[in-house]
Amino acid sequence: MPLPFKIPQSVLVVIYTTAWDVLLIRRTEVDPEAPAFWQSVTGSKDTLEEPWAQTAAREVLEETGLDCTPGSALAPHLHDWGLENVYTIYPRWLHRYPPGVTHNTERVFGLEVPAGVAVTLNPREHTHYQWLPYDAAADACFSPSNAEAILQLPLLAPRQTRCQ
Repeated sequence: MPLPFKIPQSVLVVIYTTAWDVLLIRRTEVDPEAPAFWQSVTGSKDTLEEPWAQTAAREVLEETGLDCTPGSALAPHLHDWGLENVYTIYPRWLHRYPPGVTHNTERVFGLEVPAGVAVTLNPREHTHYQWLPYDAAADACFSPSNAEAILQLPLLAPRQTRCQ
C-alpha cells in the first residue's frame, strides 16, 4: 500500500562511465511552460527502515532500467559516497510531504557503468536522457546539490573499482 506522503529522506545517484560522462534524465513535466528539469537519478525511501543502498538500487532500476541490485553485474559499482545534503523542499513539491515538513535529507551515491550501456526510461517519470561530460552535466542540472555531487566525481571515482 503506497504511503500517503513521501518520506523526506532520498537518494541521489550519479551514473557515469570511466570517461566521466554522466547520465542526466529529464523529468516528465505536466506544465508545458515549465523549464526542462535535467537531473541524476533521485528518489525517496519507501520506508524509514529501507537502507540507503537499497533505495539507490531500486530507484536506478525504476528510472533507468539499469540493475545494480545485490547479485547483479553492476552491484559492485554502486558506491555510497558518504555525502549527505539537507535542502529546503521546493514549494511546488511540498504537498507530497507530511504537513510541516520543509527539508529533505539526500544521500549521494555513484554508479559506474560501461560506455554504451542501454538506458530504458520510465515514461511516467522521465522523457529523455543524455550523456554529457561531467562538467557540462553539472551545468545542465537544475538542482544545486546534484550539480555539486557531479563535480565531486574526479575526487570520488578514482577510489572505486573500475567498470569494464
